[in-house]
Amino acid sequence: MSFTPKEIPMARRVEDARILMYSHDTFGLGHLRRCRTIAHALVEDYRGLNVLIISGATIAGAFDYRARVDFVKIPSVIKLHNGEYTSMASHIDLHETLKMRESSIRHTAETFQPDIFIVDKEPMGLKGEVEDTLAYLKAQGTTLVLGLREIMDAPHLLDAEWKRNGIMKKIEQYYDSVWVYGPPDFYDPLIGLDVPQSLRRKMDFVGFLQRSVSKDKKSINARKDDYILITTGGGGDGSDLVHDVMNAYEHDATLEQKALVVLGPYMPSAERAKLVEKGEKIPYIEVIEFDNHMEELIAGATGVVAMGGYNTYCEILSFDKPALIVPRVKPREEQLLRAQRASELGLVDMLLPDQSADPAVMAEALKRLRERQPPSKGGCDMQLEGLNHISQTVGHWLDNRRNRLALVGAE
Repeated sequence: MSFTPKEIPMARRVEDARILMYSHDTFGLGHLRRCRTIAHALVEDYRGLNVLIISGATIAGAFDYRARVDFVKIPSVIKLHNGEYTSMASHIDLHETLKMRESSIRHTAETFQPDIFIVDKEPMGLKGEVEDTLAYLKAQGTTLVLGLREIMDAPHLLDAEWKRNGIMKKIEQYYDSVWVYGPPDFYDPLIGLDVPQSLRRKMDFVGFLQRSVSKDKKSINARKDDYILITTGGGGDGSDLVHDVMNAYEHDATLEQKALVVLGPYMPSAERAKLVEKGEKIPYIEVIEFDNHMEELIAGATGVVAMGGYNTYCEILSFDKPALIVPRVKPREEQLLRAQRASELGLVDMLLPDQSADPAVMAEALKRLRERQPPSKGGCDMQLEGLNHISQTVGHWLDNRRNRLALVGAE
């Protein structure tokens, strides 16, 4: 699982190049955080490049953005536990919210005039809201890229969803390239689907997206002591995992490892209040609600307990941390499949939610975490070269654009 990058010139200069990114953001923080990671890497490698992220995340403004990276906030839509969607603003109909989002996306594209448009995960956007913009930008000659997680969902679920909406043909119709954010020998996001060879030729397994600690900003929750980190990502469905950890501490008096629990900004307020109160009664546990520098907290931990979303997994590998994963198993099976594959490769330990709910089982798993080897010792050659690979690809495309413009100017 390795990719050997070519040398990328330090901060190469490009002339007024523009990249637009789309992140639908209906549940959790994964899509925005992935887009932000890619954007920051690109502006670091290329001076003169500007990146604009279209995001539906309610807390998009809570994160820091580097110079030449900005975001446009579109009206928020949230995904319910049953898989349905609703408008974040209760007084606005979902249909009206989607119309506003679609209009804002198209207007942003027309105004920004990007050279490259990168769509995260949802090929046509939420409820098809990006298709009109894709058609417009394709006519403008913009390079159109679809970015997929290394695991999308269980094949039968993804296949049914994509067939229902004719997605495969639309990907072929609009997109110039499909980036898979993982190596080919970890997982194929379209396994089990009938994928045309023409689409396979567009797929580029770029590798996992490596993470680093920001040199500029510091987490207010950073600490120097020996602790394990409990993180649920956005937290929308993470309360069960936190309860399980706290129940293990209450059950086993010999469990004295300090734990820092990050609930996540999308955890429902009633659950958040319960867990804060519960955590205050356990001397070894500290509970915080959110930190916009999670990389620093993971880097400082001796081990990580998580649900194993894509970004958390990249951070576990980047900082080489022993990890216990308790994946979400519904409505999507993405976290379950990732945890199973990573466990199979010796990268992480895994408990299923019903196992995690047993305090004795969880207590033993937390004790084993202290002795567990980091992923790098698991016998799997795991390299994270996604950002380097993407940077090279973008540089190649921008060079081609410059050459085309030079030819047009010469005529």
